[in-house]
Amino acid sequence: MAMEILLARVDSRLLHGQVATAWTKKVKPNRILVVSDNVAEDSLRKNLITQAAPPGTNASVITVQKMLDIYKDPQFDDLKTLLLTETVQDMLRLVQGGVDLSETGVDIGSLAYADEMILLTDAIAVGPEEVSAIRELHATGLDVFAQKIPNDSKKDVIAMLDKNKL
Repeated sequence: MAMEILLARVDSRLLHGQVATAWTKKVKPNRILVVSDNVAEDSLRKNLITQAAPPGTNASVITVQKMLDIYKDPQFDDLKTLLLTETVQDMLRLVQGGVDLSETGVDIGSLAYADEMILLTDAIAVGPEEVSAIRELHATGLDVFAQKIPNDSKKDVIAMLDKNKL
């Protein structure tokens, strides 16, 4: 057995208002796991994220390797997790390391814009590395979609990439 993942979301903003309120209310996790090597090494960001967790739900910030280590550890089988990564590449590393997201797919919530990126939506910008990681996630059989908040309909990210010839 392994911990239960209720939502797997890529969001460059990580734990913020929409996630802390709408998504937590919708999926009802007992733990929010923010998986990011960068954030795990930044004590200020780590502290701010753990404080942003809604009442009654604990948030932890861990590295990608730590998530891979604890995922199948029976000690964590009781976790009902809202899983957040900052990048598509980190989510891909988790899947390649054995984290099963076949039940949830991957929600691309927000990817911050930087130079040379293409906007897919008002909240999702991609460059070559993101496109490659999204396509690799999809190639594993996962549904890769964009859904900003629970009441929004899911949008097929692969169709968005194809439409933009990416």
